[in-house]
Amino acid sequence: MLGCSYGRMFQVAVGGGSYQSGLLAHIQGVPPGLYFEEQEIYAELLQRKPGQGELSSPRREPDIPIIYTGTNAADTMKGVKNEGYTNGTPLTILIPNLDRHFEHIEQYRVTNRTPRPGHASYATYQKYGKWDDAIGAGIFSGRYTSTIVAAGAVARRVLKDHGIDIFSFVKEAAGIRMPNLPYDQIKQKVNAFKLFRRDSDPVYNLVYKEQRITPDMRFLQKLAVLADIEKMVPDITRKPLTDKELSELEEKGLHPVLNCPDLEAARAMHDKILQIRDQGDSSGGIVEVVATGVPPGLGEPVFAKLDGELGRMLSIGTIKAIEIGAGMHVKDMTGSQCNDQIRVKNGEVTFSHNNNGGVTGGVTTGQDIVARLAVKPTPTIAKPQQTIDKVTLNNAELAAVTRRDPTIVSRVWPVAEAFTAIILLDQIMMHKGYQAMAECYR
Repeated sequence: MLGCSYGRMFQVAVGGGSYQSGLLAHIQGVPPGLYFEEQEIYAELLQRKPGQGELSSPRREPDIPIIYTGTNAADTMKGVKNEGYTNGTPLTILIPNLDRHFEHIEQYRVTNRTPRPGHASYATYQKYGKWDDAIGAGIFSGRYTSTIVAAGAVARRVLKDHGIDIFSFVKEAAGIRMPNLPYDQIKQKVNAFKLFRRDSDPVYNLVYKEQRITPDMRFLQKLAVLADIEKMVPDITRKPLTDKELSELEEKGLHPVLNCPDLEAARAMHDKILQIRDQGDSSGGIVEVVATGVPPGLGEPVFAKLDGELGRMLSIGTIKAIEIGAGMHVKDMTGSQCNDQIRVKNGEVTFSHNNNGGVTGGVTTGQDIVARLAVKPTPTIAKPQQTIDKVTLNNAELAAVTRRDPTIVSRVWPVAEAFTAIILLDQIMMHKGYQAMAECYR
């Protein structure tokens, strides 16, 4: 299978499938000397994992990452403290599947001859034939996005050391759109939402707060813990929020399950998503991702323009369109309205607007990078749909019996953050190398 890798300097390759033993991210280009713990990766993974409420699939994958290669197993010599630090070799992160039981596999078996409309299952059968990994859609399942989030957690950590921060949020869901808010305010609420989700997450508390897995444990010791957790999966549930917790969230303007920074809009989105779900259907939306602190000059001409690279987020399953800056609205503007006019204020370059989303000519201007991703409705729905028997080519009908999400928009924003981080780190590594070489001739 081709197409499962990305990057020139920061290279990410992924593997695994929804009902295989697990998934993995293999990363080259991680600088040596970075101290990284698995709980930092998990803090990002938990934002997208299923089984966290009415807006996601009931599948309860803990998504506990294991750093398998790329860090020092012990201090390498006397007087040097480098245990647990990256050593420059490829970093491999494993994400075992712990909630894959026979009854779930059988649900796919009985419907796999009738591909789900809107899903990859018909196209992948045409490509791979009977060898297609059709149990849970394999690597074409949204489950593979956990590998992007894991790799993105590493990339984000490096970017923060270079003053670049990335955040994402639900801009629109089920046809309900939040009002525009200042990005500083949105960023604060997104960070608060993440902290709330982490601190109230039962797996985070079970595994990391109780120190069942620690950085100094050997690989097989960690696997033994995972074997115990696998038995506990059905009982690991997020406790209902108390009235006090709900009141505290309201005071902070946070919704308990939807990362939308406008509470009123989030509530309306939530209610509409559930209303559509109760009709046996699904809904889509828009996720916005913003990168701040990005220096000017990132991006390469022609085939590697930065906005083109951001367009690679169409690789995320369920994303059907991406716009940068004003996006599709530029068609209704005049040049004087669309142009981000430039001035110098207090010795610094400023722009009148950011209609270009921080990128012109495929190269960053130093403004915030802004991208919006259109998320299609979940193709797996309860309503009967017309399909075929892909083996006999007879007409058929299908109503889903498998676990599914009423919407993906509530889980795809962490993937957008992570993918953006991977793209930007790859770009900044190329940029810094190019500038260092160019400096020799200045």
